[in-house]
Amino acid sequence: MTGEAFGRGCSLRFGLTKIPSYMPLEKTTFPSASQAALLLLSGFLLQYLLGAALYDIRRSLDITDEQGQVLVMLLANGILITAVMHVRGMSHRDLVHPSHNSLLLTSVFLVPPVLLLIPLTVLLDLVLIDSLEAVFPVSAWEQQAFSNMLAATLPAVVATCVIAPIVEEMLFRGILLRSFLEQYPRGVAIGFSALYFGAAHLNIYQFLLAFLLGLLLGWLYERSSSLVPCIALHAAVNGSVVLLETSKDSVTSLDPFAFPAIAWLGAIIAATVGATVLFRLLGIGANKGANET
Repeated sequence: MTGEAFGRGCSLRFGLTKIPSYMPLEKTTFPSASQAALLLLSGFLLQYLLGAALYDIRRSLDITDEQGQVLVMLLANGILITAVMHVRGMSHRDLVHPSHNSLLLTSVFLVPPVLLLIPLTVLLDLVLIDSLEAVFPVSAWEQQAFSNMLAATLPAVVATCVIAPIVEEMLFRGILLRSFLEQYPRGVAIGFSALYFGAAHLNIYQFLLAFLLGLLLGWLYERSSSLVPCIALHAAVNGSVVLLETSKDSVTSLDPFAFPAIAWLGAIIAATVGATVLFRLLGIGANKGANET
């Protein structure tokens, strides 16, 4: 059953036919690829300024450094996303789920096969990390930064597994990729969004991982017109990495080749099933009119 046949049989058709213009054309082309770079730089500057402004306030309110970092990340991204939504004339519904399909049906049909991709995605991430670390050894301060990021504390878990997937998908797929799809060919648009997603992580290790994940997330958004499966995939990947990091000393090693062959086989089978279902529901190629303005 193809994605189109599925749509006819269930009154549900995934994929973009055309991204609607909610504002006049000159407004909907914001941000372009060059404007997106400035937008991300503005986001980093905003986080720095908010962090400095809230430094003394955190002490008076007895907020820990970790809690303060989560608060700053939430405020900075919230301000940035809200500002762009205002410029583009978007509602939260437009941002999170612009598809004409039901939010519930999109979640029911797409999230389960997306989650089947997680085991193999995480194992391949570990392989790539091992390869990168062999070429570019991790410095002591970088190792400490990664450990703090993946710590099993409540603020770190909330930031990594809840806030980051939501706000990053809103920004990189809901705003940047959506705008790019209105201006550039599908492959170029997805590539630009993945490139910015990788660069925003500010280190070579996460850059490559985020870039490759961004390509998958970009394809998923372009085909489904929804952030729901993207957020599910992003959150599951981050959560799996945190879980592995916190259990590596007592339960398992982060060496991907230390995992038994049955784990790899199970991951490959699960990913094959998940990918097959997604391709059947969403199709592979670009929808006609996806890049029309």
